[in-house]
Order: sequence, then C-alpha cells, then structure tokens
Amino acid sequence: MQKSTLKLRSLVHGDWKIRMIQGQVTRAGIHLLLVVALMTCSSQFLVDANSWWSLAMNPIQRPEMYIIGAQPLCSQLTGLSQGQRKLCQLYQDHMVYIGEGAKTGIKECQYQFRQRRWNCSTVDNTSVFGRVMQIGSRETAFTYAISAAGVVNAISRACREGELSTCGCSRAARPKDLPRDWLWGGCGDNVNYGYRFAKEFVDAREREKNYPKGSEEHARTLMNIQNNEAGRQAVYNLANVACKCHGVSGSCSLKTCWLQLADFRRVGEFLKEKYDSAAAMKINRKGKLELVNHRFNPPTPEDLVYIDQSPDYCLRNETTGSLGTQGRLCNKTSEGMDGCELMCCGRGYDQFKTYQYQRCHCKFHWCCYVKCKKCTEIVDQFVCK
Repeated sequence: MQKSTLKLRSLVHGDWKIRMIQGQVTRAGIHLLLVVALMTCSSQFLVDANSWWSLAMNPIQRPEMYIIGAQPLCSQLTGLSQGQRKLCQLYQDHMVYIGEGAKTGIKECQYQFRQRRWNCSTVDNTSVFGRVMQIGSRETAFTYAISAAGVVNAISRACREGELSTCGCSRAARPKDLPRDWLWGGCGDNVNYGYRFAKEFVDAREREKNYPKGSEEHARTLMNIQNNEAGRQAVYNLANVACKCHGVSGSCSLKTCWLQLADFRRVGEFLKEKYDSAAAMKINRKGKLELVNHRFNPPTPEDLVYIDQSPDYCLRNETTGSLGTQGRLCNKTSEGMDGCELMCCGRGYDQFKTYQYQRCHCKFHWCCYVKCKKCTEIVDQFVCK
C-alpha cells in the first residue's frame, strides 16, 4: 500500500486536538484522521456551547488538597477553552467557585422552568444541557445568562469570605444617599471583582472564536456575549446596601452598612422576566446583531437576545435535543403552563394515586423540643401521556 509523508500539523477545534506527526501514514490512516476531523467539526458547536458548565457536574478539589506529584488541577478539568485554561493556571483557587457558580445557575434555571415544557434538564457531564444548546433560542439565552450570573455571585461572595488570594471585602464607594451619621464599611460582597473576573473567564471562549463576519456562527457568538453580560449585569445591579444596628439595648443609635448581593432567587426571577421579553435578532452585513422587528426598542446590556426560534418541546426529538413532556407531572386544575392541557400538548394524561408523607400533630415539650407524628395521605397525581 502506498504511503505518504506528512509534516507536523495540528487540527484544533475547541477542546479537540488531532495531531498528525511527521512520519509514515497509510492512506487508510489518513482517511480515518479525516473522518475524525469531520466528526470533530460537526460536534464542535455542541462542545463549545456547554464548555465550562461541566465544572458544575464534577466536584473540583481545592488546589491545596492535591498531593505532591499529582496531575495539575487545570489539566484535569474538561471543557475549558485555551484562554480559560490559562486563567485557571493563574487563578487556581477560583475554579472551585466557578464550578459552584455554574451549579447555582443550573439549579436556578431548573427552578424557574420547573413548570414549563422545557425544564432546563441536564443530560450528562459532557454536554450538560444536551443538543438543545446548539439552537440559539431564548432558552439558550437564559441558560448563558443565569450561568454567568452564578459565577459573579460565587466569586463575589468568596472574596468577602477571604477564600481567594487576589481579592477581599468590597471597596465600593459610599452611596450618596446614605445618611451621614451611618458608617460605611463592614465586609461587603466584592461585586466589582466578581463582575470583572466573570467577564474575563466566561467570555474567554467566545473571544477566541474567529468566525467569518456575518456568518451564523458569528451571530451565535455575539448572542452568547450579550447574554453573558445580561447575567452579570443582573447580579451587579441587584446588589444593595445592608445595614446593622449598634447601640445600647438595641437602640440603633448607630448603623454600619455594606454592599450585599441580592438573594440569587431574585436574580433568577429578574432574568426570567428578561427571558419573557427577549429580543429576536439577526446578523447584518456589518457583522452586528440587529432587531428582526424594528418596531421594538434596541436591547440594552441587561436584555436577553436570541437568533433562532425555539424547537418544539412537546415531543422527544434527538435532532433538536428536546426531551419531550411524556411522563411529566402536570396540574389538572391549573390553566397555566403547568396545567395538563398545555404541559401535555393536548395528548392527554394518566391519573394515579400516590402516598404522601408529612409531619403532623406537632407538640412542644418542655424543655425544649417539638415532637411530631408522621401522617400519610393519598393524593392524586397526573402524568402526561
């Protein structure tokens, strides 16, 4: 069989790398490498779309927990782009909190969409949300935003708690409307640092892409960057002033105030509202996103945008990644999205009875505990056909 001599080449697509090293390679070998390369190209968008979110699915050990001679932390983490891996090497102690932030974002996404046909389901450790993320829909927009928000939240709090070597308590300026006799200080959440680091890390993957201007891939990159920023802005803008009273017998003659993150549930609710009002966009000849319908106001940095219509989430579809609503619980009496008519997409539903356990007949006993009985109740459940 004829053989060919190949020079050293690297074919890189996202996190996949195929190296053909100088030497003798058969035609069959070349064909196999080309097949793998094509498979890599076709799967690139799925890997890129999920990337660092996989840190939420696998626990990350703190750097100081690694024994001498163990493999470096950053080389063990999957899903990081080249730029994110460099940031990992510089800020290894941040990676635990990036994973926690991603996990917080995923949980909040699942809470906000628990009564919707698409319920922010995670598929596995590699793709996290599955093929549905290949489509630039408003669901994908929310997922990017809430994940970026989770990182800002986690990093900002870690700074305040002294867990990171490069930041500490907030140094935010004293609010102008704070009463003069109130002290500004304490140890606030460092939202400024959290925002800056999240912007550097989360957007690194998008900045590394070099798609042709005006292409669909370029439009998706711009969409991701916009939604990442909307998530960060939500955490930054919802942070507020918290105060504590000082004085004899709780007289509150003096107050100390500091900057504090809003409860993440508020962030989730805010971004859910932005999801409902997300703007449909398209790429123009200048390589910028513009509104599909120019009658609406242009989106601000706080708004979510999308470039593709949402797939049909009623039925399972391997191509779009829709899991369908078969087997989902629904509320027979509700007229909302959680109602059986809408959740089941008109297919009907099955009814069954199940046991529900709860504490009951609780009594306080001196001193000092509460003793309860466990009651069993039979309740009706409804499941989509």
